Amino acid sequence: MFENLLVQGLSGLASASSLFLVASGLTVIFGVTRIVNFAHGSLYMMGAYLSWTLVTALPRGHLGFWGGVLVAALIVGVIGVLIEVLLLRRIYKAPELFQLLGTFGVVLIVQDVALMIWGPQDLLGPRAPGLRGAVEILGVRFPLYELFLIGVGPLVLGLLWLLFHRTRWGTTVRAATADREMVGALGVNQRMLFTTVFFLGSVLAGLGGALQLPRESVNLQMDLAIIAEAFVVVVIGGLGSLPGAFLAALLLGQLQAFGILIFPKITLVLAFLVMAVVLVVRPHGLLGRPPASAHAAHVVEPPYPPATPLVRYLGFAALALAVLVPPFMGEFALIVFTEIAIMVLFAASLHFIMGPGGMASFGHAAYFGLGAYGAALLAKHFAAPMELGLFAAPLMAGFAGVVFGWFCVRLSGVYAAMLTLAFAQIAWSTAFQWVEVTGGDNGILGVWPSAWAQPKLVYYYMALVLCVGVTLLLRRAIFAPFGYALRAGRDSPLRAEAIGMDGFRIRWVAFILAAIAAGIAGGSSPMPRAASSPPTWPFRAAWTRC
Repeated sequence: MFENLLVQGLSGLASASSLFLVASGLTVIFGVTRIVNFAHGSLYMMGAYLSWTLVTALPRGHLGFWGGVLVAALIVGVIGVLIEVLLLRRIYKAPELFQLLGTFGVVLIVQDVALMIWGPQDLLGPRAPGLRGAVEILGVRFPLYELFLIGVGPLVLGLLWLLFHRTRWGTTVRAATADREMVGALGVNQRMLFTTVFFLGSVLAGLGGALQLPRESVNLQMDLAIIAEAFVVVVIGGLGSLPGAFLAALLLGQLQAFGILIFPKITLVLAFLVMAVVLVVRPHGLLGRPPASAHAAHVVEPPYPPATPLVRYLGFAALALAVLVPPFMGEFALIVFTEIAIMVLFAASLHFIMGPGGMASFGHAAYFGLGAYGAALLAKHFAAPMELGLFAAPLMAGFAGVVFGWFCVRLSGVYAAMLTLAFAQIAWSTAFQWVEVTGGDNGILGVWPSAWAQPKLVYYYMALVLCVGVTLLLRRAIFAPFGYALRAGRDSPLRAEAIGMDGFRIRWVAFILAAIAAGIAGGSSPMPRAASSPPTWPFRAAWTRC
């Protein structure tokens, strides 16, 4: 028994070491550039593909294998520099959501390029020369290459520590991590500094991917699989903190190794559950520090102007088309138009929280899903009519908004966004793994509308009324005194609180309102498909798998 636990612990250490290689690059890049680099997983994947090409093309032996691994990491570093120069330099001061979308675009491009070059099949690489076979530990055989990986993590941490504490470049990087604007004011070439930091982070990501070659197959899903864990490690450890990333990687590695033995039912949620707890207790991670924002240039958005006559005419024209055209369309087109109306309402709720509210939410899809499950569970287990389901959906999403929002609005920036993502992942994993109630991956089938709403045209008009009505209510809230207070807290929180505004309460109420609106959209979504399941949650593939 003890021997098996020891081997399980060693496997966790090997996974932690591999994860630290990727997370260290991510945290170094974020610490200096403040970029939420979603494409870091793509650099990891490119490292694996390039090393496979080089290792299989070069002569077999130590030089061919290890030379191929190192050259692949350096090539990935050059690719990272190109991404930084061509794209990221233009979005350094953009909101986190724009950075995330920009780097997510890189993910899609890199995936297509990899598909074009290497094809869709999984690729198997050779074993590392000199590290084949296994060693016996207390009578149990353990792979030698896993032991090698256990040593790589501390070695890289030590080399990075020497680089950042014993070189002038490293001192400058640490200074930029603490206060980027001050370093710029002292005459440091920030562009060159950012580029070199991005090169280092990309090399670490490429090295992490290349070292996985003897361990697992190379495939097109590697990027999204690793970026979720890397983000969790970086956030738990504290953005910009290398020791924090190392500590968090150890924690996550052991959690994955033993979690499958102790909590097999909640394996998907464990990492995000730990991240949520850490962010609630320590808002800037285990070893992170609050960002030095005193000198940061804050871009204040101009006040929202009222709609011009032209915009109003266009709005009325679009609404008239949405009302008059559908009676002449077929059933499939009506289903598509119904889903468009639902998505418009969901987008309006997301805009309310991220635009006027100024709160980056990567997990807003959770409230859509909770609304959908609220309506579907009532219909399936209590034979409740559609009307009751539509009433319960915003209540369920709103209750989650009360609980989750109470924690999320206390944070800001990337930490707040990651906490919303953690809560979303917890909700999604619960729906996915609680098979007895939610049906798991199959979802809840047979959710039909009431008899009067079963004609597709009638259901479409009902969805359109909900969409237009709730969207106009959200717009009314934006231009009401509550909306002005919300925007004042977003643009100048200190001034808003100085004149007596309760910023926390205002943001919390806005968070709840956005969750309720998303719940209304979700509550009306199962009926057109007669089902609700985790994969139907919008943006789930983008957010909760990242």
